[in-house]
Amino acid sequence: MFTMRKPRGFNHPYIYVDERKEKLAKMEESAKRELGMLPEKEFSPEDIRGKFVEGTTHLKRRKESGRKPVHLGVILVIIALLIYLWYAISTGII
Repeated sequence: MFTMRKPRGFNHPYIYVDERKEKLAKMEESAKRELGMLPEKEFSPEDIRGKFVEGTTHLKRRKESGRKPVHLGVILVIIALLIYLWYAISTGII
């Protein structure tokens, strides 16, 4: 009878960051380095950061959606709670 509507999507435009401009600047810099117009760049760990996520589709989707993976600590707490409930029920405390 009644159908649930999807909630309105959230779109946050960045004010001070132009991702397209930064991407073009990186492409120009790498092209100039390949042509020999600029000296070789020193190794920086910042260059590698995020490359694995960009290469895999499921991690890229998770990053875009903002979901966090379930941490091991949360799983251990849930298991401990279940064991305590099982013990309490079996001994007749509850």
